Amino acid sequence: MADIAAPALNVTPPAPAPMSAAELAKRGQIAKTAKDFEGSFLTVMLGQMMKDVKVSEPFGGGQGEEMFKSFMNEAMAKQVVKTGGVGIADVVAKEMLKLQGLS
Repeated sequence: MADIAAPALNVTPPAPAPMSAAELAKRGQIAKTAKDFEGSFLTVMLGQMMKDVKVSEPFGGGQGEEMFKSFMNEAMAKQVVKTGGVGIADVVAKEMLKLQGLS
């Protein structure tokens, strides 16, 4: 019995259509919004985590610390997002793209 060679199939998917400038802008805005959301979420979480942390004198305490603690939490949250985040922005962006009919 002779071996029959199977015909070669071209299974490479077609190249995706190039995105329009409007779609690129929309995707960029969605990514920014998702990162902003992650930053806001992390700011609130850090605030809750740090609310009972007390720093002893002379390097902490007083009205100044209470007033500026929220700014420190926001700065830390932004830095976490800037260095890759915790994954919230990726999930939010994916869902936002899906709601816009984009993949």
